[in-house]
Amino acid sequence: MRRYQSALFAGLIIASVVAISSAWLASGDPDGLERVAEDEEFIQHAEDPGYEILPDYTVPGVDGAISTALAGVIGVGVVAAIGLGAGYVLRSRRLGDT
Repeated sequence: MRRYQSALFAGLIIASVVAISSAWLASGDPDGLERVAEDEEFIQHAEDPGYEILPDYTVPGVDGAISTALAGVIGVGVVAAIGLGAGYVLRSRRLGDT
C-alpha cells in the first residue's frame, strides 16, 4: 500500500477539487427524470425516500454552494472508503487463498 499512497492521495485531492469547483456549476433546475415527470404530469405521484443522507446534494444546516461543495467532498470520501475497503477485503481473500 505504501507505494500507492501518493497516487491515492493525489487522486483524492483531484476528486475533491473537482467536487468543490463543480458545486458552483450545479443547476437548481430539476434533473432529467424529475423534468420528464413534470412534463408528463405525473410528478404528483412521486414519493419522498424513507431517509435522505444528503438531501438534494446539500449538507443540512449549511447554505449555498458551500453546502453542495461539502456534500461533494463527503461523497468523494465515502466512495474512496468503500473502494479501499472492498479492495482490502478482496486482496486479503486472494492472499489467503494462495
